Amino acid sequence: MKTKAVRIYGVKDLRLEEFDLPAMGDDEIQARIVTDSLCMSTYKVANQGSKHKKLPDNLAENPVIMGHEFCGVIEAVGKKWQHLYQPGDKFVAQPNLGRADTFSLGYSFPHVGGEATKVIIMNEAIEKGCLLPYKGESFFEGALVEPLSCVIAGFKANFHLRDRNEYDHTMGIREGGAMAILGGTGPMGSLAIDYAIHGEKKPSVLVVTGSTPARLERSKELYSKEEAKTHGVELHYVLTPKGSDFVEELKQLTPGQQGFDDIFLMVAQETMVTQAEALLAGDGCLNFFAGPADSKFSARMNFYNLHYNATHFVGTSGSNTQDMKDAIVCIEQKVVNLSKIATHILGLNDVCDSILKIPELPGGKKIVYSQKNFPITDVQQFSEENSMAAVLKGMVEKNHGLWSPEAEAYFLEHCPDI
Repeated sequence: MKTKAVRIYGVKDLRLEEFDLPAMGDDEIQARIVTDSLCMSTYKVANQGSKHKKLPDNLAENPVIMGHEFCGVIEAVGKKWQHLYQPGDKFVAQPNLGRADTFSLGYSFPHVGGEATKVIIMNEAIEKGCLLPYKGESFFEGALVEPLSCVIAGFKANFHLRDRNEYDHTMGIREGGAMAILGGTGPMGSLAIDYAIHGEKKPSVLVVTGSTPARLERSKELYSKEEAKTHGVELHYVLTPKGSDFVEELKQLTPGQQGFDDIFLMVAQETMVTQAEALLAGDGCLNFFAGPADSKFSARMNFYNLHYNATHFVGTSGSNTQDMKDAIVCIEQKVVNLSKIATHILGLNDVCDSILKIPELPGGKKIVYSQKNFPITDVQQFSEENSMAAVLKGMVEKNHGLWSPEAEAYFLEHCPDI
């Protein structure tokens, strides 16, 4: 069986190719990929090649398929798994296999990844529960399960003392506390805002910062103060230009100006790490959410506060299977609105160039329709040059400028295949 897929051969060496997949084994599953979401992690992979810890050493001889945020449909099931899966089932993939070598789906293997038309999912991934049933309304939301699950994992990983005089911690953000999302105007920051407002545990005060006025204004439109207030959250947006000292300004927005119980830092900048630590209240938790490309990245920290004020730090990378299941429930029950961050769509034909340009591309998440041939396009900028584009333009406008399950269904039916 042939597939078309984006494979990596080395640093910035991405190629869209057609090649043969091996025959499916009795303990494997064959699937058709419908959507994948481009991720900054893939950009880092493309720029590091085999130096990246999740990629094998011999890429030039044995390239691997890219794309770890994918959603698809099962086409054939080996005998071992026919009691659990059926052809036609929709699924999302948990890329994390929990291996000591950190190898993961969409990073490390030659026959499975999201930027492909067909894949063979190996027994190891199925045994580890990485093939998760999905009944969501759209495939593009399925491709956003993994990034949402990373935010959920971060919210779970924070912790606080149950009692200041005992060494017993409770996991998760402080309910009813003060939270800051620093550098929170990108796609992951947007997911964090959405989840903070609508999730099970909510802060009473939420402060979101950004260094770019246009992106901060966009966040204000997507996640309004009025909407947050209806969920019991007092929401503030603060412009923090690069290089600015924002500690005192942000502290004034917290109860008693004591600082934040929970901080999520979404950018890997040394000065922002130091300022984030200075914003912590007693027993405050700083989650360094950003993934630095530099393995020697470090910053100055105040260890007096660590010792006497019980401040603490965590870092999360990826998510586990339960986080993925929680994200699926959030999507299926419409707790969060992922249409707000799906700002661009593209076909498999435009993936290689788009990955290498991710930092330069505006907007939120870029949804790859792996079966299709279509240039990367802002969903708010469809022209009327042909009937398909005109219809999509009308659908997006009807949905307040957002992509939708209705627009996706029309696109899947009318867009040319790759």
